[in-house]
Amino acid sequence: MQKLPLDGIRVLDITVVWAGPYCTSFLADLGAEVIRIESIAKFPPPPTRGIVPRPSEELIRSIGLTGGGLPGRVPGARPWNQVPAFNAHARNKRSMTVDLLKPEGLDIFKSLAKISDVFVENNPPATMDKLGISYNMLKEQNPEIIMLRMPAYGSTGRYKDFRGFGLHMESVVGHGLQRGYRDMDPTTNTSVLMADAAGGTQGAFAVLAALHHRNRTGEGQLVELPQAENVIPFLGGSFMDYSMNGRSASTIGNRHRDALQGCYPCLGEDRWVVITIADDTEWRAFIEVLGYPDWAMSEDFTDHISRYRNHDALDNYIAEWTSQWDNREVMELLQAVGVAAGPVFDQKDAYDDPHLNSRGAFEEAYQEDTGTHMYPGAPYKMSETPISIRRGPVRMGEDNEYVYKTLLNVSNEEYAELERAGHIGMDFQEGVS
Repeated sequence: MQKLPLDGIRVLDITVVWAGPYCTSFLADLGAEVIRIESIAKFPPPPTRGIVPRPSEELIRSIGLTGGGLPGRVPGARPWNQVPAFNAHARNKRSMTVDLLKPEGLDIFKSLAKISDVFVENNPPATMDKLGISYNMLKEQNPEIIMLRMPAYGSTGRYKDFRGFGLHMESVVGHGLQRGYRDMDPTTNTSVLMADAAGGTQGAFAVLAALHHRNRTGEGQLVELPQAENVIPFLGGSFMDYSMNGRSASTIGNRHRDALQGCYPCLGEDRWVVITIADDTEWRAFIEVLGYPDWAMSEDFTDHISRYRNHDALDNYIAEWTSQWDNREVMELLQAVGVAAGPVFDQKDAYDDPHLNSRGAFEEAYQEDTGTHMYPGAPYKMSETPISIRRGPVRMGEDNEYVYKTLLNVSNEEYAELERAGHIGMDFQEGVS
């Protein structure tokens, strides 16, 4: 079997929620041995492995707990291993348990650091301080180790100890006020959490860059990626508009700041299509598909500027046409003449889509506590080193014996003692909530 790009690289992972685990999922896809370090003595920040360790069936059904609910909406013996939001990025990883709040637990972590290449975390700096884990400590164990820190706001500055999920970070840097519609306030915004996805992908890139640097120089290093600051370049046009013109961006709904754009109803219940018309050439192609309707010849729509100024009226005409067609048909008709259009899919549509399936966007994976399901795969294809889900979503503590006995050479007697001391297990201790 051909080696993957990061074969031989070992990554220690103390990540939570989405951004950090998403980052390490890329590294695991590329062949790194990613070892999640978890604790049976403390439940991780929600919704990492759910909201609570042992949710009732009533709780699951009433609030859609744990990122979409457990399989069949019924909690199994170990519901923390069944959480969809976690399992979606838990592929190809390992998991071991240790209580880092105990001195012997920290010693175990140090021993792992000695034989690892990368350490990734996305906790508040105060959490890492409490654990006694810093880059200087890691460097004492292994001078060549790379540490990626992904706190919400950085390890210095006024906000360094502030806690935040993607929603809060995006709001702080101005994304929250650019979403939604002009006649609605931010309370209507959904939790898109682009900051998490952006942080995860950029974090993986930063690790690859640091590994490349180490290959050339032999030097490890500390990489800090504040997730809030990572979002700012995604809003670069808005920040530069304010810098140059003193204007703060406002909400525009489904509109575009330059092109004609909207989301329009189609045949069927709750079926929609998104259409973007960028210039006069695309406009002519668009109205040709519609059969040159009389309204398109109005003076209100003679050029791109006039059409943009009369966008509301134009939306009504476009919606009247799209409502006669299936949303996939609209896409096919407009794409055939070079006009960007795409149906608004739900998850069933995406799973059933022939294009996505022909591309292998979803892969089958098995996990003992969850069963066999289709999972989103890696978002890129590599011709020489094909990437796949080699192992289903990791269960907590699944690789304790491998880590302790194979990597750390712990004896059977020592292993049993660590179990008694509350370090090793696959179930949260009684009373953990």
